[in-house]
Amino acid sequence: MAQFHFDPRTYRAMVVAEVPHYERLQDEVAAATAGRRVTRMLDLGVGTGETSGRVLDVHPDAALVAIDESPAMLEAARPRLPPADLRVGRLEEPLPAGPFDLVFSALAVHHLDEPGKVELFGRIAAVLPPGGRFVLADVVVPDDPVDAVTPVDGIHDKPSRLPDQLDWLQQAGFDTTITWQHRDLAVVAADRPPR
Repeated sequence: MAQFHFDPRTYRAMVVAEVPHYERLQDEVAAATAGRRVTRMLDLGVGTGETSGRVLDVHPDAALVAIDESPAMLEAARPRLPPADLRVGRLEEPLPAGPFDLVFSALAVHHLDEPGKVELFGRIAAVLPPGGRFVLADVVVPDDPVDAVTPVDGIHDKPSRLPDQLDWLQQAGFDTTITWQHRDLAVVAADRPPR
């Protein structure tokens, strides 16, 4: 999943150019976290901090732990997220110790193959207490090929069909809701049922 080819200085311009409705996707991630009591949260694939910044706007008192495999991306995120615990880490590795009330990821999970996604969803469930939420925002393989508008290279990018990901999340113990979808982008709220 090596994404070190992303340059933090040009990443935002690149992603805005390549991902239609990028700003709306970010807004929808933050909206999917609203109305919840969040004291500790985890961002998987923090990049330059765009998603974390928006979620922190909704939960300003929450403690943020964030991982990214690129030290350069973490350094770019640090000024925007000064109190955050930023760590070098890959989605395939053990997650930081929970519990977290909220886990979220935007435009990162599609870099994993299908078994990698299944395994990650199980590890996310393990760090969320009952009632915790995982928000997944990512590129998906749409039902209609005409809706595949985000460039994917088939090497670093391995999007999956949304129904498959909903199944894998349910197998991991989540109740799922699609909170927003447009063409090949989707935001899913996945909740661990309360006891």
